[in-house]
This record gives sequence, structure tokens and C-alpha cells, in this order.
Amino acid sequence: MSPLEELRHSASHILATAILRIFPDAKLDIGPPTDTGFYYDIDLDHKLTADDLVKLEAEMKKVADENQRFDRKEVSREEAVAIITSRGQERYKLGRLADIPEGEKISFYQNGEFMDLCAGTHVRYSSKLKAFKLLSIAGAYHRGDEKNKQLQRIYGTAFPTKEELAQHLERTEQAKARDHRKLGKELKLFHIDEDVGQGLILWTPNGSIIRQELQDFIGGELRKQGYSQVFTPHIGKLELYKTSGHFPYYKESQFSPVFENESLAKALNEGCSCAEAYARLDGVSAQLAAQINARTGKETITPDRVMPDDKLLNGFMLKPMNCPHHIKIFASQPHSYRDLPVRLAEFGTVYRWEQSGELNGMTRVRGFTQDDAHLFCTEEQVAAEVLGCLALVKVVLTTLGMTDYRVRVGLRDPDGKKFAGNPEQWDKAEAACREAAKSLGVPFTEEPGEAAFYGPKIDFVIKDVIGREWQLGTVQVDYVLPVRFDLSYIGADNAKHRPVMIHRAPFGSMERFCGVLIEHFGGDFPAWLAPEQVRLVPISDNLNDYARAFLTRLKAEGFRATIDEHSDKLGGKIRRAELDKVPYTLVMGYKEAETQSVSVRSRARGDEGVISLDAFVAKLKTEVSTRALPDKKKTDKV
Repeated sequence: MSPLEELRHSASHILATAILRIFPDAKLDIGPPTDTGFYYDIDLDHKLTADDLVKLEAEMKKVADENQRFDRKEVSREEAVAIITSRGQERYKLGRLADIPEGEKISFYQNGEFMDLCAGTHVRYSSKLKAFKLLSIAGAYHRGDEKNKQLQRIYGTAFPTKEELAQHLERTEQAKARDHRKLGKELKLFHIDEDVGQGLILWTPNGSIIRQELQDFIGGELRKQGYSQVFTPHIGKLELYKTSGHFPYYKESQFSPVFENESLAKALNEGCSCAEAYARLDGVSAQLAAQINARTGKETITPDRVMPDDKLLNGFMLKPMNCPHHIKIFASQPHSYRDLPVRLAEFGTVYRWEQSGELNGMTRVRGFTQDDAHLFCTEEQVAAEVLGCLALVKVVLTTLGMTDYRVRVGLRDPDGKKFAGNPEQWDKAEAACREAAKSLGVPFTEEPGEAAFYGPKIDFVIKDVIGREWQLGTVQVDYVLPVRFDLSYIGADNAKHRPVMIHRAPFGSMERFCGVLIEHFGGDFPAWLAPEQVRLVPISDNLNDYARAFLTRLKAEGFRATIDEHSDKLGGKIRRAELDKVPYTLVMGYKEAETQSVSVRSRARGDEGVISLDAFVAKLKTEVSTRALPDKKKTDKV
């Protein structure tokens, strides 16, 4: 563990100490450190409140001041059972003990009267904890399984100094104000409904405007780079994904296959159990296994997965990836080297079975649309195409003001067991990614083990305005899938050659990207992206006709504008426009009507004075057409 992780891990043990002092009947589960702090899961009949957090934090301070020493003790499995049982913590701790493989060391850490099953590590003395804070209480299913009992999870954080803690808490408050779930509801951008399903986004009219503007933007950039638009279905035959390797490689994160009616009826008539049915779904035909193994030159599909044809169950999958569909489009007609590169693009919706505890508004969902594209090129073209993909990602991020980012090159892990393809192809692909990353002129890191199973990748990790990091755009080089699908083109020598495939998505998931974008801007979208660009505010009902005439003009110019014709006072109308985060509020009084002008209030820059209607239209046209990002007085305004 890093020193900060040790500090936070120690804080979780001190929290557990305080819990048992105040609630002796509590049953403890686990208390690990996290990227931002720590937590402890407990089973307690008493429903914890904010007042309880205050009491627990005060008790934690007492424990810290007692300067308790953290001592490690290695024990046998039998001794461990005895310790856990003697402390009345067998309900969950015995299960955690069973998770430790036979032969591995079993250790406890003790501070004062508290002892916990733990591999460590910790700080030496509790007095090292000088800056910590309990933050919230949440429900958490034991082991993340909704079939298990829901426990109470206490979240906290800790830092080496009080100054660092204060800075973190300030950023946390900013994050709360920018939370896309909160702003999405307030600004009517999206809705998640239990009757539809968690992790499935309903885009409202306002949110759909943002999504469409982003799609139009990236679509225009794709046309400049010579991409062709394609559309593919939301489902595909299971065998398609067995060929690609996505099934069963990503089996745990995919929706269960849909049985064909005939296959299901046959299985039921044979008395096939559920377990056997799913085993048959996993299986492949001898023909497919022979094809894939011959193409890859090794035992890619092992004999244990091969089943007789009459035992196999046919089915369909909600597509977890767009790439197999795009591969089939490429393979649907012959290609010459003169045709390459072929660039296919789609805003295609894919589906993943994310665990309920991992779902988070728009940033972690079960159905999402990717700005997906797949390029098919020669080996000689790989470097240039990767650079083109990276240039596209840079255009996207720069346009949206997300210029603080780093680049991560994901490579295979040293043993390479979970990766498909041969080492020579991987060497070529990784070299191309390294060289492309170097060309960007920004810091980049290499991370072994972070590649996709079919090839290395380049990820863009964005830092938002309050310092949080998000992984968004990605580019991946793939020598594997063209082999598994036996793709080819005719070279200048009139012989067949294997193309290289490049996967790229500048936004990644539209849902995730929009969620991050909401938080990045704090809902204050630039004019070109805002669902409502202009709000007209006449100071009197007598000026409504003047406002309506200008509204008609604005709409004819293609702008998104409304009139506030409520009867309340001017201040109330302006306040309402502020809360709705409208980029421009135009106050229209009698003088403005006489001079065919408006008084302009910019949400970003404040009062901009009185200008003519023509001048405002020209100003807004320029701002929208250039996708300008206004210079804000305060970048943290929300």
C-alpha cells in the first residue's frame, strides 16, 4: 500500500473501533481504503443517522488521541476461527476468512481493544491520524450481491494534513453542486425510471438537444476524415460473438443470451436443466472451433467447449460491441488495397450487464450509445490512421474546453495469458501506439495489463474543472479480429492480405460523456450546446408583441429561444433564467422596443449592455457557428 492508503486503511480500523464502542452489537464485514477515502460495512439493527456520524467521529478522535499501536499477528486458520468467534464476529468474518486460499498467511491487526482479520498494512500508531472526516451512510449488499442482506456502509476520508482534508472537502462540495444526477433533474436533461430499469437512460427533449448537437459535431468531423456512416441492429446471433471472442470472454458483463424459440422448445422437451442449457449456449460446434483454431494457428477454442451440433442451443445477444457488425459490413464485399483504409462509423447502442452497485446516473449504465468507428487498413497505414484518430479526439476535447488530459497506453500483461493473437502482432501494435502517443506532445504512461483482449489501446484521461479524472476517448489497434473473421483484401501483388483493424471512439459512451460534460460545465453549457440558448424577458405585457416578433426571427435563424410571459416581477424572471442556466437573457423594455434593441445579460459574463437586434443575432451566430467557449468571470460558477 501507498502511505496514503495505509493512512486510510488505518482510519477504517479506527472507525470499526469506534463503532464497537458505541454499538457493541454491530457485526462487521469489511473496511478497505478507496481512491478517495475509506469505508466500513456493518450489520446493525439501529439505522444510522447523521447524528450517529458525529458521535462516531468524536469517538474516532478519542481513539486516535490514545496513540494506539497497530500490531500484526500471524495465526493458523484454527486460531483465526477462534479469535473471530470469541469476538462474536463470525457472521461475516468467517466468510472472509474462507476467501483466503489454503497455504496463504492469515493475519490480524490489533489496535487497543480492537482486532480485525486483515492483510494490512497500517500506520504504526493511531496518533498519525490527524485529519479525517466521516462523510455519509449508504446501503451496500453483502459482497455486492442484491440477493444478500443489505448492510450499512459508512464512508469517510483521511489525509496527512488538515489543509489537504479541507481542500478535499471543498472539492467534494463543488462536486455535489455539479453532480450530473442533480443537475440532470433540475435542467430536465434525462430521466431514469424503475419501470424501465436501472441503468437505462430516458433522454428528455432538453437532453436530446445536447446529444444531437454532439452527434452533429462529431458527424461533421467524421465526414472531413472520410468516414462512411453505417447502421446495425441491436442484436446479433450468438455465434457471431463466439467467433469474435466477446462471448464468453465478457460473459459476466453481458446480458444473458436470448434463446431461439425452436432451440428452447427442443431443450425443454429433452428435460434440459437451466445449468445444462447455459452450458450448451457456451458451447461451440466442431466446425467453428476448427475454423478459429486454423485461422489463429493455435488452440484458441479448447476441446472442452466443443459440443455435438444437436446439443448446441442457438440464440441471440443484445450486442455488447459494435465491432463484429462492422466487420461483417467490411466482409460483405471484396476489397483491393486501393480501397483501404475503409472507415465505418456508427452511433450504435450497446448493452452491458453492469452490477446494480456499479450503476451511477449516466456515467455507468446498462445501455449506452458509442460514437463508434472501425477502420480497416494495411499495416503500412496503421501509424497514419492512429494519428488521424488521435487528432479527432483532440479536436473533440479542445472544442469542449477539456484541454487538461493525459494519455494512457494500455499494453498486454507480462504473461499475456488473457490476450489473443501472437506476440509478433502485439509487438507491432504496441509499437504503433507508443509512437502515436509520443506525437501528441502530452504526458503519457504505459500500463501493462490494461489492453483490450484483442489489442493495445490509447485512452484519454480527462481532468475536469475541479480536478477529477475521467477516462473518455479511446483508440485501439487490433490484429486479432481480422484473423478470427478471416478478413482479407487483394494487394498490389494480386494476392490476399490481412487488414489491420483500428477501433476508436472520441466520446466513448454518449451517456457517460454527457454525464461528465454536465459536471464539467456545471450545467452552464456554451451557447451552441445549451438546450435553451436565449430567453426573452419583456418587462411588461405591453411588450409581449415586440418579444414575440423577435422570437420568430430567432427561431427562423435556427436558435433555441423562449419568452418568459409570467406575470411576476422582472427580478423573478431573471432569477428563473439564472436557475435554468440559460446562456443569454434579453431584457426588453420600452426604450429597447423604440430602438429595436435588447439589454443583454450573459450568464457567463454578466451585464453586456444594450445592443441592437441585428448585432445580437450576428454575435450569437458567430458564437454558435464557431462553437465558442465564453471566457467566464468565475470558472467554478454553478
